[in-house]
Amino acid sequence: MDDFILTASLFLQTAAQMGTPILLATLGGILGEKVGHLNLGVEGMMLMGAVMGFLAGVGTKNPFLAVLCAGLAGAFGALIYAFVTVTLRGNHVVTGLALTVFGTGVSGFFGKTLTGLNLPQTVTAPFAPLSVGALSDIPFIGKMIFEQGIYVHMALLLAVIIYILFRHTRIGLNLRAVGENPAAADASGIHVNAYKYVSILCGGFLCGLGGAYLSLVFVPRWQDNITAGLGWIAVALIIFSTWNPLKAIFGAYLFGALRGIGFKLQNLDIHVFGHEIVVAPQFLDMIPYVTTILVLVFITMHKKKENQAPASLGNPYFREDR
Repeated sequence: MDDFILTASLFLQTAAQMGTPILLATLGGILGEKVGHLNLGVEGMMLMGAVMGFLAGVGTKNPFLAVLCAGLAGAFGALIYAFVTVTLRGNHVVTGLALTVFGTGVSGFFGKTLTGLNLPQTVTAPFAPLSVGALSDIPFIGKMIFEQGIYVHMALLLAVIIYILFRHTRIGLNLRAVGENPAAADASGIHVNAYKYVSILCGGFLCGLGGAYLSLVFVPRWQDNITAGLGWIAVALIIFSTWNPLKAIFGAYLFGALRGIGFKLQNLDIHVFGHEIVVAPQFLDMIPYVTTILVLVFITMHKKKENQAPASLGNPYFREDR
């Protein structure tokens, strides 16, 4: 029984670690969509954050500067998106897709000089898991919550802060008003474009942090396409969490667990009636994405008014039309 509890605890700990980049990217996407902007460039911003964070880590050997550069890289990608969709009133979907292609190109261009390099220990050491005394020994959830690195705890704290911001502050109320009815918000004195820009840029910053987690903490070494589609899972997870940051924690850790199951099954020998069954690794890689499709179908079939997207999501705002 003790072995089962330990195995389960270690698995949940891994699920939280694998879910952290998804959680950060999902929070970034929620910030953008709350003000009415559907940004499909999450994957691109994560890749930009991953490569710039790794580049800064190798160059400066400073973990703080590495994380900061990663966040700023994601925010730069978001700035491009915001300029096109807010100022120029461009199509949200096309701009987001273009941002993903752009981010992929940026990571490929800078990443070709980083292949084979390892981060110095001065960068990786501060992100190592830390044990919080007896709390780490709590069955199942102890290691999952209290034996993690600062990056995992930061993501959880940000989810709680964003939830409080949306639900219990005037700024959050204004953000939601901009996403629901920008014309009414504008008429009431809210600077719509300013709220859109700040929210989208902050969202891009978080996406950059999510990408940097992969290159600075989880791997930590550079490899092409290091996000492996996690940005697209985050886009789906925004809907799954019904734009609620606290639900995003559960969703991100669930998908982290699904990725963990894939890794575990790769090394598992299955014998049925004396025959060894080999599970193709490509099939295991499909598990999180197939689950994403099933989740979206389920959410679509069970629509509730309180779980709907912001009313103006995806629609450019023309002030002259109000």
